[in-house]
Amino acid sequence: MINIKIPATSANLGAGFDALGLALNYYNYVEMEESDVIDIASSDDIPVPCDERNLIYLSAKDLYAVCGRKLEGLKLRQTNNIPMARGLGSSSACIIAGLVGANRMLGDPLTKDDLVDLAAQIEGHPDNTAPALLGGIVTAVFDGRKVHWVKQEVYTKLKFVAMIPDFELKTEEARACLPKEVSHKDAVYNLSRAALFSASLLTGKFENLRTAVHDKLHQPYRMELIPGCREVFDIAYTHGAYASYISGAGPTVMSIVDVENTYFAGKMKFSLDNAGLGGWQVKELAIDNDGTVLVDSHIKRH
Repeated sequence: MINIKIPATSANLGAGFDALGLALNYYNYVEMEESDVIDIASSDDIPVPCDERNLIYLSAKDLYAVCGRKLEGLKLRQTNNIPMARGLGSSSACIIAGLVGANRMLGDPLTKDDLVDLAAQIEGHPDNTAPALLGGIVTAVFDGRKVHWVKQEVYTKLKFVAMIPDFELKTEEARACLPKEVSHKDAVYNLSRAALFSASLLTGKFENLRTAVHDKLHQPYRMELIPGCREVFDIAYTHGAYASYISGAGPTVMSIVDVENTYFAGKMKFSLDNAGLGGWQVKELAIDNDGTVLVDSHIKRH
């Protein structure tokens, strides 16, 4: 049985729409092995598709097809800590699990670059799948066939605090609200801030991050689909966040916070409860620099 640990991801990082993403220490676990039949089950109480619609199975089947093999069946057990449809890369975690597991079952015929490319072809963009596989913060461009990527490991005095609401926002809905075209001025606005974000994060100029996460391509439109979103932003800045942005397609709001801001998460939860947003969960996270790894089955899962 192959055991896989896949991190959650946070994409876009404000202005880096479909190009920037990072991995977080919040994990799904998957156990898989070849079988004559499709045998899929959840190892926790999270319902998952237990037939050919299962995204891990579909991804594994795709990799087998690329390698000229047919996947007859699969025994699969999922532990889904990453909440679904919340902007934390749950679908990308499934895609990467399927690809990494299938690749190992076949003796690792595909390289890491091959897996990055195949994952982007399945998902349509690499901003979640690339960091889920690679870890760290990843800048990626998908040209339709190949992903051009750079991974940078991040060791900073920062924590990432996720404010996760008790409602879902499907990626399809979050994309449907976006305009088909944007102005040249807005494109320049985002380009400059996306560049500023990466440079500031990696050089420790954290005072720039609040400006760097400002965006005109997706966040203003998606905020309208997330009740309480603007209020969450305001509260986070009141409690000293360096920056706040919509994680992925939403509805999770992510705040970047100094590690010495010890009580940020507790203050956020207290303030959200007082603001009538008690359904929002507050989870303190850090960057995962390792990405997806094969693990021993006895490792504690959290």
